[in-house]
Amino acid sequence: MLILIAEDDELILKTIEHKLVKEGCEVILTRNGKEAIETIQNTEVDLIITDIMMPFASGIEILSAVQKTGRKTPVIMLSSMGQEEVVLNAFGLGAADFIVKPFSPNELMLRIKRFTV
Repeated sequence: MLILIAEDDELILKTIEHKLVKEGCEVILTRNGKEAIETIQNTEVDLIITDIMMPFASGIEILSAVQKTGRKTPVIMLSSMGQEEVVLNAFGLGAADFIVKPFSPNELMLRIKRFTV
């Protein structure tokens, strides 16, 4: 499974990468929204994990870029803002899941496994 991780917090990015690689996934790391959108346009991935608040383009803009490709790639949104309106907005725009930071890497892996074939 090829997973795109879009996260500007290096510690969180490396933690997710370590867990996913340990579980046998391939990962593509992006550190801002612009990199993530460029990757989405040029590479077909199986799943996207993105922070909502990122430099150059938000997680919401990344979600929109996925929809513009016509692919049904699941997107798991991460945010330190667990406010109801942010969560509802993300789901309303097509997010497959939403996780509030801080989170357990094991919980993230369980949620990812729901999207594996």
